[in-house]
Amino acid sequence: MTDRLTVELNDRAYPIYFDEANHALQSEIKKHHSNNKTCFLISDENLKTHHAEFIEALEIDPSKRLFLPSGESTKSIQSYSETLSFLAKQKANRDSILFALGGGVIGDLVGFVAASYLRGIDFYQIPTTLLAMVDSSVGGKTGINLPEGKNLLGAFWQPKSVFIDPVFLESLSKKEFASGLAEIIKYGLIADKKLFQQLMELSPIDKNTDALLKIIRTCCSIKANVVASDEKETAKSGGRALLNLGHTFGHAIENVSGYGDYLHGEAIAIGMHLASLLSEAINENFTEKETQLITELLTKNALPTHLKKPLSIQLLNQAISRDKKNRASGIRYIILSTIGTAETKTGVDPKLIDTLWRKVGAI
Repeated sequence: MTDRLTVELNDRAYPIYFDEANHALQSEIKKHHSNNKTCFLISDENLKTHHAEFIEALEIDPSKRLFLPSGESTKSIQSYSETLSFLAKQKANRDSILFALGGGVIGDLVGFVAASYLRGIDFYQIPTTLLAMVDSSVGGKTGINLPEGKNLLGAFWQPKSVFIDPVFLESLSKKEFASGLAEIIKYGLIADKKLFQQLMELSPIDKNTDALLKIIRTCCSIKANVVASDEKETAKSGGRALLNLGHTFGHAIENVSGYGDYLHGEAIAIGMHLASLLSEAINENFTEKETQLITELLTKNALPTHLKKPLSIQLLNQAISRDKKNRASGIRYIILSTIGTAETKTGVDPKLIDTLWRKVGAI
């Protein structure tokens, strides 16, 4: 029997498949074919090269496949428009089905396309990176970047299912794998102290360790529970916003550095280091010792805690001011109460933020 979790959203609930996910995926495609529904595959050029056999086994008509360039630059209005035009030219209709095969970039883009094409069609997530498996493929946040900021254009649009096949981890580069570990560490910090301790014991974490699949499932379970309780991030405090630990800083780093100098997880790692420093500065219960533990865990897993080269504090703060998590009450930061619990915080002194930026190499 295929191992699965369910994201509980009433009539929009959907499964996350593990273990025999590939079998479940092929069964789903055959079901749609038998119902005369046209299936489309949207993926990236790297996967076309490295996982050609997997793609062929899906038995989706080659004329219904679109392969986009790899990398964060694909999360753009240009790629969004190209994908919509492809579907229109192929006469996709409201019964058509999209399958997003790729990392977070492809999943976010295809989800937004699905949310907006013909005012909404069904799509499925097939995450191929560790980061997408544990985070971006689950929860229905879809979107693209603008020059002014990350994920500023998008929609909440839940997939019909998520298929997590560990076979894709085998071909991940060390950098891509480490990038995914950043999101795993985040879950330990905001919601599961035991997970954090387990990561400390296992580090440096190897992608071939037997424990990894259980860790992926744990992260998906945490994400599913948070999404079920606060799907559209409307809670006045806490809620889904806590999943953004390190992201306020990290998204600013990605934006100012030009989307591509840092992998998402690398930027978030620096962001989590900054969040721990912020927590230490404004929360008397969060100590320097805890910051040191977080720094140690990031470093052991080949994740950065400082900028590669100096970035402008002024530009970084401008990017933060446009962050999508902000409210009328001001900029919302996620800080740690302790390792394993987090909270939202507004009203942070901008001078303190400037000081923290300098600590990681900004000018």
